[in-house]
Amino acid sequence: MIRRYSENGQTLSPAGDKSSITSSTIGHKSTMEEKPFSLMHLSVFLLVSIVLLPRVPSQSYPEAPEPPSELSVLKDTHDNETIYRISKQLCWNCLGESVQFLFYHNLVRASKFELPLVWDSNLERYARWWAGQRRSDCRPEHSFPENGFKLGENIYWGSGSSWGPRDAVAAWTDEQRYYTYQTNSCEPERICGHYTQIVWRTTRRIGCARVVCDDGDVFMTCNYDPVGNYVGERPY
Repeated sequence: MIRRYSENGQTLSPAGDKSSITSSTIGHKSTMEEKPFSLMHLSVFLLVSIVLLPRVPSQSYPEAPEPPSELSVLKDTHDNETIYRISKQLCWNCLGESVQFLFYHNLVRASKFELPLVWDSNLERYARWWAGQRRSDCRPEHSFPENGFKLGENIYWGSGSSWGPRDAVAAWTDEQRYYTYQTNSCEPERICGHYTQIVWRTTRRIGCARVVCDDGDVFMTCNYDPVGNYVGERPY
């Protein structure tokens, strides 16, 4: 059995006859209180998202010089169809994988009643540049040096060429089992930073890329702005 590992070598979970690697970024800041939610908020979330998010200004970014077990949040439902339509409207001139990356992220955010993300072409361009850099070796490495992150970044490696956006988002979201909101912490010897970045309340924009490497494996990366995972803050 092959296991999948985080970048620092911590064992995450068995991955059957395939393997994958994920890694995320960490920020630094303060704390916030938990806010209440109700099911009534979902309709508000769907109605206001289109009005609010397209007004978020675009920013400048550096120029490019075994999926886990099925997650209920990613299963098909009537509400998911609505979120898919909204995601397409928030992904201007997007096709194929871009829409999938955005849709699956917004499904997870909707489960916490957070506003959906907007697809950002500058972040996508940056992600594509970094994915291109990893094509030759497929190493699960971040695009920023340690402690030098300007953007949020989740990365994913999968053995074989069949892995897609859903697999990456599902693997990152599966970490929610290791996150405890009351203590705002991960279980010992586990990581949950990919999940908390996805649902981070102040993150508004995303851009991702997928590449099949020269060895036939897959590397995927997503960048987020504003960055999440501030130390001491809760994600939602």
